[in-house]
Amino acid sequence: MRQYLGMSMDKQEVGSISSNSPKPVALNPAELQVLRAQFEKEGDTVGVQTKFNFAWGLVKSSARADQQQGVMLLTEIFRTSPERRRECLYYLALGNYKLGNYAEARRYNELLLEKEPTNQQASNLNTLIDDKVQKEGLVGVAIVSGIAVVAGVVGGVLLRNIGRRR
Repeated sequence: MRQYLGMSMDKQEVGSISSNSPKPVALNPAELQVLRAQFEKEGDTVGVQTKFNFAWGLVKSSARADQQQGVMLLTEIFRTSPERRRECLYYLALGNYKLGNYAEARRYNELLLEKEPTNQQASNLNTLIDDKVQKEGLVGVAIVSGIAVVAGVVGGVLLRNIGRRR
């Protein structure tokens, strides 16, 4: 059990993600402000737990700038506090997923699944990452195909016009 905003939550309650609910519930602004105030109050001497709690709230935010800041703070914790790495992995994966950084999301999520192969949240997030990459890959193929068709049409028109001038 972990303490967030004075509420006890286990791993399944904190930012739970499943194929039926692709986005974790965002914190309301008042809850995020409580975490922000504590983080700012501690200033230069901010503790790792306070930093993690604030980063957790930022990643769960619906605002992209908050998510980016949350990933940045979690990355700092991941690099400087080896004992907290496992705890950061899921939220680094989730934050990067929400930001569209699918390669980074997959990297962190795979690290977590190596440590905890039965972690249901990580398994569900892995499915979401794969689905999103596949969907965006298909969109990319469609865009490239569309550009190729347009280029072919334009090229054909140009060649026809050159042929008429002769």
